[in-house]
Amino acid sequence: MKQSFSLFLAFKYLKPKRSFLSVVTLLSLLGVTLGVAVLIIVLSVMTGFDETWRERILSFNAHVKVSEYGGVVRQPDKVLSALKKVKGVTGAAPNLEGLVFVQVGGNAQPAQLRGIDPELEKTVSQVPNHMVEGQFSVGRGQIVVGRDLALHCGLRMGDKLLVYSPQNFVSKDEFRLPEELTVSGIFEVGMYEIDSGYVLTSLQTARSIYNVEQGVHSVQVMTADPMQAPVIARDIHKALGPFFDARTWIDLNRQLFTALQTEKNMMFFLLIFITIVAAFGITNTLITLTVQKTHEIGLLKAIGFSNRRIVAIFLWIGMVQGVIGTGMGLGLGLLALKYRNELLNFISSQFRVDLLPKELYQLSQIPSHTTAQDVVTVCATVLVICTLAGLVPAWRAARLEPVEALRNE
Repeated sequence: MKQSFSLFLAFKYLKPKRSFLSVVTLLSLLGVTLGVAVLIIVLSVMTGFDETWRERILSFNAHVKVSEYGGVVRQPDKVLSALKKVKGVTGAAPNLEGLVFVQVGGNAQPAQLRGIDPELEKTVSQVPNHMVEGQFSVGRGQIVVGRDLALHCGLRMGDKLLVYSPQNFVSKDEFRLPEELTVSGIFEVGMYEIDSGYVLTSLQTARSIYNVEQGVHSVQVMTADPMQAPVIARDIHKALGPFFDARTWIDLNRQLFTALQTEKNMMFFLLIFITIVAAFGITNTLITLTVQKTHEIGLLKAIGFSNRRIVAIFLWIGMVQGVIGTGMGLGLGLLALKYRNELLNFISSQFRVDLLPKELYQLSQIPSHTTAQDVVTVCATVLVICTLAGLVPAWRAARLEPVEALRNE
């Protein structure tokens, strides 16, 4: 009952006699609203980037990469047989991969060429399911290219291109001619780095290009659960022996995901200062309120109101403003996220500015995923800050002596 009366007075003080809300209170609420909205938007977009990049990396690369010390897996068939016995492995495929130059007429582009077994590749990669033109065919003399690379080189279905590898230039006594291949398909996984930098052909063709007589560079392994890849990688290492290395997709992309998480944490730390500034507005409002209500506070203390109940009034005011501001900020943030790409396209078309360069961010649209953890973290942090904003005014009000407060009035 005591707590309820303090809350009643808090609502009474929030609502002036002649208006629904005071201008100062409204500005404080606006600050909290903007702070929460910006935090929700930024954290959701950062989470969206993290999940989108993870999904698209895994659509092209397997969960575990098995290689042999020395650079070449000399007996891939034995490795494939051993991998089938490892629990959690759902697919495995050998490949040869390295840097090449793709030449179309007078235009040459660097690319990563991956030699694959077309049947086994379907068990470890989603590329066969992301063909936008032609078909996933890497038969004799055929090659599959990424969509952005095809656009840069002006390639179409059935066009021929020349592929140069470093082996074309390493020998002084022997001149190796480039391979002439025909485009049989064009894929698009949605990640610029892959769509503009990778081409796929058969293992036999890749061996000829890289001058590898037997063996492969690595064996790609797919697991039932990508998050369990580190555990399965340890089992693979035990099954194959000490001369083999098993690296997970997490290891291979650790720098990217660590950078994303660090950026997300730093953005939260920096943007929370918007809410802290808004909290100063709440503190200023409450200090002004204590001055205006000096007579009433003196009367309350004179009739027996304790310091704890006086303090509770101002803490309730801060919390109520925090709850209202957080609720409006959450709604505003979710609304902005819903129409984020429409807003991006509008700004880009009106001001002719590319706000999301595909070459830099690897994406053509802004990804977003709002998690319950992010929402709870933002809302809880803001509510605590807004509640604590009432401490200084509450302490000042609690120190008022009833006699002095009434005499000053």
